[in-house]
Amino acid sequence: MSPSPVRAMLTRVLMAATLLTAVACTPVQVLTHSVSQNEARVPVGRYEIDPDHTSITFDIDHFKYSRFTIRFDRKQGQLDWNEGGLERSTASVTIDAASIDTNVPLLDKMVKGPDMLDVARNPAIRFASTHFQRTGESRGTLSGDLTIRGVTQPVTLEVTFNGFAPDPLTKKDTLGFSAEGRFSRAKFGLSTWYPAVGDEIHVRIQAEFVKTPAGG
Repeated sequence: MSPSPVRAMLTRVLMAATLLTAVACTPVQVLTHSVSQNEARVPVGRYEIDPDHTSITFDIDHFKYSRFTIRFDRKQGQLDWNEGGLERSTASVTIDAASIDTNVPLLDKMVKGPDMLDVARNPAIRFASTHFQRTGESRGTLSGDLTIRGVTQPVTLEVTFNGFAPDPLTKKDTLGFSAEGRFSRAKFGLSTWYPAVGDEIHVRIQAEFVKTPAGG
């Protein structure tokens, strides 16, 4: 027996209401989203950099007028989060040196050339953490080895753990960090244009890491 017109109409209304509830759910979740800095709540495992929500910039003195900013558009990396939080976890990042963007095409070409980064022979800039020293709640100094143009030197970054939560859109476990540090470019053999262009490079990092699926 076919359903009555009234019952059919009620079914359609209920289905429409369910659909509207599902559609409305995502904006509400985004608006009410929050994260936790409680490191004990972070699931143990490997997390990969989210390249779309990670920025790495260098800035350097330019003729004493300003700090000229350079960004790198392509990067990848991983964070191995262990029991014990920041002090027990390790991170590594690889930057595509050829992805440098100064907003000046001619300067991009010069910085990629043999007098500076020499990306043809040194295509990657790498950082691998070695030690974390806590300086406060959800923050500390991260020491590691930085490799540029084939030269490896120790550097230290001031790191803040911004928080953890499942992403409200992707539902994936996500961690957020801010970091900054300074190093001498001369120690990596990058002394071209000094002193017109300063020696000290200031690094700024905003990074999101997404948990790798089991078996990934």
